[in-house]
Amino acid sequence: MKIQGRRKSSNVEDRRGSGGGMMGGMGKTGGFGIGTVIIMIVVFFLGGNPLDYLGIGGGGGQTPAPTETTRSEGGVATGETNADIVQVTLAETEDTWNRLFPQLYEGQYREPVLVMFDGQVRSACGFASAATGPFYCPADQKVYIDLSFADQLRQRFGAPGDFALAYVIAHEVGHHIQNQLGYSQRVSQARNRMSEEDANAMSVRLELQADYLAGVWAHDAKQNADLLEQGDIQEGIQAATAIGDDRLQMESQGYVVPESFTHGTSEQRVRAFTAGYQTGDASQGALDEYFSARNL
Repeated sequence: MKIQGRRKSSNVEDRRGSGGGMMGGMGKTGGFGIGTVIIMIVVFFLGGNPLDYLGIGGGGGQTPAPTETTRSEGGVATGETNADIVQVTLAETEDTWNRLFPQLYEGQYREPVLVMFDGQVRSACGFASAATGPFYCPADQKVYIDLSFADQLRQRFGAPGDFALAYVIAHEVGHHIQNQLGYSQRVSQARNRMSEEDANAMSVRLELQADYLAGVWAHDAKQNADLLEQGDIQEGIQAATAIGDDRLQMESQGYVVPESFTHGTSEQRVRAFTAGYQTGDASQGALDEYFSARNL
C-alpha cells in the first residue's frame, strides 16, 4: 500500500506495555493446545466474541513475543511498521465511511476506536490475550489488536504483505458498521431462538457480510484515495483464504465439520471480499442481499 505521507488515525489507544491486567481464573483453566489457539485466532480475527467460543470468563492462550513498532501519535506515517499500517488503514476507513455512510444510510458515521495492546487487554466484552488475535467489541465499539498478530498472519497463515493486515482492520471496521446498522443485533437475537447449527449459519452470514464491507472499502481506497498498489488485493485474498473454517479445521484436526462453521469457508470468504471489491456497492439493498442465505 502507498502509506508514506498518509494521515494516521487519532482514534487510537496505545496500551502496549501497560500489561492490561491479569485474567482471573486462568490457572484453573489451564493452557490451550495449538488447535484451540488457531481456532481462537480465527474467532477474534473475524469479529467473534471470546466468551462465545471459550465458554469461560475470558480468553487465554500462549502469548507471542511482541512486535517492535513505532508508537507515534497521529501525524504522518514514517515507515511501514505494523503500527503504521494499522493506523493509516484506520484513517482510510474513516475517510471512506464518513463519506459513504451519510449518503447510503441517512445517518452519521461514528468512528470506532482502535486499541493496540500487547500480551493481554481488558475490553467491555471481557479479557483477551495476544493468542486470540484481533476482534471488535460491540459493547464499547472498539477494535482490539495485538500487533504481533501481523507476524502470525505472515508466518502461521502464510499471508504476508501490508494489505493482509489492512484487510483484517477493514473487516473489523465492517463489524462496527454492522453494529451501527443493526445487523449484529438481529443475529444476536435470532441466535437465541435457534439450534446451534442454525445459529452458526447466521454467524457465517454476518462474517461474510463483514468481508464484503472490507472489499467495498478496498474498492473505494483504490478509486478515490489511490492507496492500493499492484498485488495488494491478492494479499487480501490470501488472508481470506488462509482463515476459512474448512482450511483451519483441516489443519487443526484433520477433518471438517461443516455444521460447526461460524465464519465461512475459504472460498466463501474470498467470494465475499472479491464481490465487495468489484462492485463497491455498500447500499442497504446490497448489504441485505449479501446477508441472505443465497450467498452462503
